Amino acid sequence: MIVDRAIYEDGHRRACGDLSDELEALRAGDDPAAFLWIGLKDPTHEEFDEVNAELQLHPLAVEDAVKGRQRAKVELYDDTVFVVLKPLRYIDRTSDIETGEVMVFVGDRFVVTVRRGELTPLTGIRKELEADRVALGHGPLGVLHRVLDRVVDGYVEIDGEVETDLDEIERAVFSDGRTDTGSIYRLKREVLEFRRAVMPLAEPLRMLFSSPRSPVPEGELRLQMRDVSDHLQGVIDHVESYDDLLTGILSAHLAQVSVQQNDDMRRISAWVAIAALPTMIAGVYGMNFEYMPELGASIHLGDGEFRYGYFVVLLVMVGACTVLYRAFKRSGWL
Repeated sequence: MIVDRAIYEDGHRRACGDLSDELEALRAGDDPAAFLWIGLKDPTHEEFDEVNAELQLHPLAVEDAVKGRQRAKVELYDDTVFVVLKPLRYIDRTSDIETGEVMVFVGDRFVVTVRRGELTPLTGIRKELEADRVALGHGPLGVLHRVLDRVVDGYVEIDGEVETDLDEIERAVFSDGRTDTGSIYRLKREVLEFRRAVMPLAEPLRMLFSSPRSPVPEGELRLQMRDVSDHLQGVIDHVESYDDLLTGILSAHLAQVSVQQNDDMRRISAWVAIAALPTMIAGVYGMNFEYMPELGASIHLGDGEFRYGYFVVLLVMVGACTVLYRAFKRSGWL
């Protein structure tokens, strides 16, 4: 749907009539910063065709805007700039990162912003610009800068959240407590989602302030674009380090799990060995005694028969188990 549309002249807002008539009047006027701003959210084909019929947008840009699910990019079509951004939102409860989509068309005396999904990084931007006549003086490219700045600021905030999660997982892995491998993998997946949103935008954004083909004029606005690019590059550097660090943490965790399993198997083997020795002795001698207290007092032995074999065997069992236990203890198996 069309969320809002208005004309901005001399730093002030006024109502917008017929799009083609308004655009023709703006182009014929004396104010180079005057422009038309149309805001769309999840537009239907019919709604977008209505806007396109008046503004004559490039067919390839229109196709991308209608289909959606594009990678972050900046495209130059004749006198129109088409920008695709991937705003992100961090969910505290699950530590997940959700991805939205924002598209911006910047042309001669007009700007069209298209939002897809429920992420709304553009909330409040129009009112902020309406209260800042200097920013409005940059025209449609000033709107593009403010949208880019808002999206990249969101990246910076999520960068801090991911860093906190990473520190918590790192402490857990290298402490005495056990860490779920799934939590490491989930964070790595979210970092990859983060990376897919920010990495493709680096080069196109750099083009806006450094390329001879850039539609951004020399001066303050280019400096502001460069500042946004610097913030984005800082986030990219962090994301790349997070990915490498998570790979190392996952490898270290799997190594710890393997070592723990080996320790567990050694303990089990040691106890099995201790239990097997008296079992073996009992299997050989346990049923061959004439005199055992458990058999009752009615048993009479002949002269010269040995009465204490049962107790000797028990003593041998206890002694042998004690020796084995101390040997395993010294070797670190127990």
